[in-house]
Amino acid sequence: MTGKKYKKILIATDGSEYADRARLSGIDIAKKLDAKVYAVCVVPTHPSSSMPIGSRMMRWDVPFKIMMEEATKAVEQIADACSSSGVEVETVILEGHPAEEIIKYAEDSNMDLIVMGSLGKTGLTRLLIGSVAEEVLRHSKVDVMVSK
Repeated sequence: MTGKKYKKILIATDGSEYADRARLSGIDIAKKLDAKVYAVCVVPTHPSSSMPIGSRMMRWDVPFKIMMEEATKAVEQIADACSSSGVEVETVILEGHPAEEIIKYAEDSNMDLIVMGSLGKTGLTRLLIGSVAEEVLRHSKVDVMVSK
């Protein structure tokens, strides 16, 4: 870790066990390098996320509200862990396609490193973060660390 100066570290989360492992790794790196952490969760907003219930489609605003609450909890877990470790942190909740939004935010904000889990949870309209991690690895211009 002496070759690069990682001062801005994006930790992507969906609140899953795999994201939790990435959180621990990302915070450890940030603490050792005196870097700032950006806890990022992306809430998917694509229309295929609607869930059928019986013969009617569920209203989109209900699951979206639940996903926003889950996203808030996920970034707050990182913020709490950072605070306990003495690491500066900023929480960010984005909406859209997870991989695209992570890449865009990281590049637009001049992040030095993206840390994320290899697999995530499925739930209300969640995509597997495994596929998100793969897409971020392929397309990001920012260094990416994937935690198992």
